[in-house]
Amino acid sequence: MQPHPFPFAPWVWRDAVTVLDSPTRTIAQDRGRPDVGLLGYEVDAVDGRIGKVDEHNAELPADCLLVDTGTWLTSHRVVLPVGAICEVDHDAKLVRVDRTKKHVTDAPAYDPEHLDADDYRRRLGEYYTDSYRTSPTTE
Repeated sequence: MQPHPFPFAPWVWRDAVTVLDSPTRTIAQDRGRPDVGLLGYEVDAVDGRIGKVDEHNAELPADCLLVDTGTWLTSHRVVLPVGAICEVDHDAKLVRVDRTKKHVTDAPAYDPEHLDADDYRRRLGEYYTDSYRTSPTTE
């Protein structure tokens, strides 16, 4: 296993130009959130489809994405720090992350009713930062 060559910054978009250069750029700029135009986009991990960017994404800080990984019968929402996003394909309405499905779904649970935002943000940042010490496809 090789460590990542660069330190991981969980709360920073890797390629802001890709995110902001979209058909919804005006909407996103008006609201001050580059992620607004991503609502409903499918989300893919390195090993397949995870879910969709949740409609309640705007309730989180702009440096996170709320992803519903559940089925049509269940809802299981997880938070991705934007640093885990490696590509946004606006034509395909697809967000790609460089983590595995298991890694994303095993992230600290998101429960808006019982959420200490500072503590949750710290735990989430540590969870993802720790994963970047090894290759994303090794589990």
